[in-house]
Amino acid sequence: MSDRDIVWPAADFSRVPFAVYHDPAIYRREQERLFRGPTWNYLGLAAELAEPGDFLTTRLGETPILVTRAMDGRIHAFVNRCMHRGAQLRREPCGNAKSHICVYHQWSYGLDGSLRGVPFPKGVKGAGGLPADFDRGAIHLEELVVELHKGVIFGTFSRHAEPLADYLGPTVISELDRLFAKPIKILGYQRQRIAGNWKLYNDNVRDPNHGGLLHMFHATFGLYRLSQIGGAKMDARHRHNITYNQLGTDDAEAEGGYGDTDKVYQKGYRLQDMRMLQNRKEFPDPVTLVILSVFPNCVFQQIANSLCTRQIRTYGADEMELYWTYFGYQDDDPAMEDHRLRQSNLCGPGGYISMEDGEAVEIVHRTTLPERDGHARVEIGGKGPIADQPNLVSEVPIRGFYAYYCELMGFDVETVEGAAR
Repeated sequence: MSDRDIVWPAADFSRVPFAVYHDPAIYRREQERLFRGPTWNYLGLAAELAEPGDFLTTRLGETPILVTRAMDGRIHAFVNRCMHRGAQLRREPCGNAKSHICVYHQWSYGLDGSLRGVPFPKGVKGAGGLPADFDRGAIHLEELVVELHKGVIFGTFSRHAEPLADYLGPTVISELDRLFAKPIKILGYQRQRIAGNWKLYNDNVRDPNHGGLLHMFHATFGLYRLSQIGGAKMDARHRHNITYNQLGTDDAEAEGGYGDTDKVYQKGYRLQDMRMLQNRKEFPDPVTLVILSVFPNCVFQQIANSLCTRQIRTYGADEMELYWTYFGYQDDDPAMEDHRLRQSNLCGPGGYISMEDGEAVEIVHRTTLPERDGHARVEIGGKGPIADQPNLVSEVPIRGFYAYYCELMGFDVETVEGAAR
């Protein structure tokens, strides 16, 4: 199937064609129009680059990226590729160095990306070496535009992208200000490979409805139930989403609302050790869970006192990686740090309330592969205009994601009679 044959049969994006998860041509277009287009992508946290010379390696889509703090304190991001023959420049996940040296031919670059040295530039005994017109000053690592907000590093390939503050919008900025109100401390990392399309994970984190249904640990012990006070807030263009809820606000619907799926909620169940589920109030509001999804590649998480970022890295139309960065605050006492580390077991590849997400993505990916002319039905929360949601029984933010996605991808979206089945 050509991407030109894909039908978006509902103008409100309440139908998503399965083909967008599987078509290699669409995946290639995404790399150019989204990840190398006018979007701002999460690259890391400034706290990971505390000292001059600190660096980390990451990916923007499937492009390898090197992020480093120069001696003047500025943070730079480059394509992680030597300008000589294209070898990957840095292969370590992180480190500290005074320069970046290519393992292949030992070309060396400064922390600002400038070419500093080439071995044997004049050859040996008058033979070989570089041509007379070789201009070392004209060679520089391919650099991204970088902006920071509250120590969160964003990068873009586009020189025409809107300012980061406009891209995020006041709703997202307010949440980042809340989560990064104090200096942070990095606690650790996890990595998770998922055999599914990267957009399916974006669908997942923009779906408040699944949290109290798929995650039985979540619902059984009351950390997240669809009957709690909560909802979803989006930016003005609906490309980013904040799902939130408040622990301990269940009403009578907690027992009766699950219908034939009452096995998800077990009144009276308790863990022998409840410490993992404790919420130690540290924010000035009653919100106890936040899943902030920033288009196209990042999630910022608060689940009780477990704080982390989740970066989406693509490895083809049928494979992705989640890179989890856990953090606390520099003024945490030892007891709070221990609590955050204990509670980090809720999320990650083997997390009590998130290992199912990866499995759900893989199930959908495998099952829809032979059904590329079919469509997902995205109607929970209603059809029609895309708007903020005052409760958790909704998947409207998924429609917001695809509204912006289709704009960047150049897809024609119109209602096709009889196609929405």
